[in-house]
Amino acid sequence: MSTERPVRVAVINTSVETIELLREILADDGYTVVGSPDTTVTMFKRGQDDLRAFLTAADPQVIVWDIALPYEENWRYFETQRRAGLFAGRGVVLTTTNKRALDELVGPTPAHEIIGKPFDLNDLLAAVRAAVPAGE
Repeated sequence: MSTERPVRVAVINTSVETIELLREILADDGYTVVGSPDTTVTMFKRGQDDLRAFLTAADPQVIVWDIALPYEENWRYFETQRRAGLFAGRGVVLTTTNKRALDELVGPTPAHEIIGKPFDLNDLLAAVRAAVPAGE
């Protein structure tokens, strides 16, 4: 990466194990991974953690966000947060277990890329690099 300060990436997933795996891979690639293993989509959806407060405090430049089953419900939650401006100025990479189903459900999306699982880690890293906002 060409930045002096490491780019901050938030990994928000439904699986604590996936969060840990991605934290390690992203850190090994030079990113600062913000949040903790318990910053799951479920915790935010249930109101146990405040997504706005988390994003304000952590200030990630890129968010790797998982859309899990049920796709429509989880997509609606993501879209509600996006429309509220929570992701403004941040790159977003979506992950999902069924890319085709999510593509059909959402159509064109403001996310940089939707990556299906199991994903190639090099593809994920390339998507995160491409999602870093210009000037970062």
